[in-house]
Amino acid sequence: MRILQINSSVNTGSTGRIAEDLGKLIIANGHQSHIAYGRNYNQSISETIKIGNKVDIAIHILKSRLFDQHGFGSPRATRLFINQIELIQPDLIHLHNIHGYYLNVRILINFLKQIDKPVVWTFHDCWPFTGHCSHFQYFDCNKWQTECHNCPNLHGYPNSWFIDNSRQNFRKKKELFAGISNMVLVSPSDWLAGVLRESFFSDSEIRMINNGIDLEKFKPGHNDLILKKYNLDRKFILGVASVWTQRKGLGDFIKLRKVLDPMIDIVLVGLTSEQVKSLPEGIRGLSRTENTDELAVLYSGAEVFVNPTYVDNFPTVNLEALACGTPVITYDAGGSGESINRKTGLVVQKGAIEQMAEGIDRVMDQPRSEYAKACRERAVSLYDKESRYRDYFLLYEELLKQDEQSSAT
Repeated sequence: MRILQINSSVNTGSTGRIAEDLGKLIIANGHQSHIAYGRNYNQSISETIKIGNKVDIAIHILKSRLFDQHGFGSPRATRLFINQIELIQPDLIHLHNIHGYYLNVRILINFLKQIDKPVVWTFHDCWPFTGHCSHFQYFDCNKWQTECHNCPNLHGYPNSWFIDNSRQNFRKKKELFAGISNMVLVSPSDWLAGVLRESFFSDSEIRMINNGIDLEKFKPGHNDLILKKYNLDRKFILGVASVWTQRKGLGDFIKLRKVLDPMIDIVLVGLTSEQVKSLPEGIRGLSRTENTDELAVLYSGAEVFVNPTYVDNFPTVNLEALACGTPVITYDAGGSGESINRKTGLVVQKGAIEQMAEGIDRVMDQPRSEYAKACRERAVSLYDKESRYRDYFLLYEELLKQDEQSSAT
């Protein structure tokens, strides 16, 4: 079989690595894997297709910024991409993030309806069923349940400078995304699966498949050279993000620094150079790294992994920390707390800085060996990427079998 995945990135970032790992499994089972992407790229084992160019992306960004029409730009790039799809003739198409300034969703979805191939669509955020934003939680906005309008998150991704086109976007998406036959929606979290059932996707078939991680790369381990490289000679708590914003809790770490024991350092990975310079004393900032060996050592060396995210689906950073034997404290935001139980960390109310500080003290008062064993066991039993991606592969086979039976009748 030939599988085509479509995502904003390939082999970089959480969704790009998921697409890459699925491609590896497809190829390992003797099938053909193609990944089409829009912007960010690392070398891939799959056949890759670049959608559009820098000019296409720039024009799409302007259309989003000036007219709030994200996802409805890039007509030329999308038509050229469709020509390539027709050449590949995939048996199944797996959508990931189809937003990201690189695709025209109207042209793509109408084409998918026309060719009537099985479609798997993994929802990594909420953009497909809102009129504007990728996450509605930050403002506790539930307009997506009926009809988006007067968006309170207009300047959130994908940022619109002036115009609020959320009502029209919502209506376009609701009409466009209806009627795709042979489509199964996949949610990485129970939380998002529940949200989808309250959205205009409520009549669609929805499955839940957790994200998985590489347990051989993310495992307990100690390396004095790496810790010395970053001058980590005291106890520290860790935060990791691909992009640090206030919604990821950067400001909350600064507040936490004021109430946390001064003998405990805070280390944040994924910051820009400007953000590093602006950090107060007692917070160590490190740039983003694709070096999983170093990252695993940082996870393993931390006393606690802290994820004060305000908007999230099912963050893989929590899973990576657990796999390295490190307990997790996170906010009750989206599905972020679903990977945690009472033996592996704590879930606290959003914005509850004092409660988080108390939770850190409570976790650090317990023997680390007990947490380490429970965390690793939970990761191994639930979040092994080989098992989770096997769930996707079985879904592919199921849909292709149904398609063959339908074609035969």
